[in-house]
Amino acid sequence: MYLHMLTVKELSAWLNIKESTLYLWVSKNKIPCRRIHGLVRFEPEAIHAWLKSFETSPGKPFSLQTHDETSDLDQLIEAAKSEVYTRGGETITPSPRTKEEQHGAR
Repeated sequence: MYLHMLTVKELSAWLNIKESTLYLWVSKNKIPCRRIHGLVRFEPEAIHAWLKSFETSPGKPFSLQTHDETSDLDQLIEAAKSEVYTRGGETITPSPRTKEEQHGAR
């Protein structure tokens, strides 16, 4: 049985997206693929199933998945601020150190 595997170039043309986007999706495991000796290939059947997973059922209104990335980002920003600012909003200045001290030289 012969199975034609799609290349990144072929799939990007079929989906009308940039090749770099496909490589990003592959790196984040967002799209089904096979890695064969360093090459990325796509099974057409797996891509069809993946695309079908984005369809909405009849009568059900389209809705985006609600993952509250905003709160994640807010928490990250607050953590970064707490490392740099005092509670009064003043910048925390580290004690002056020479480059040698910073890198462990004596």
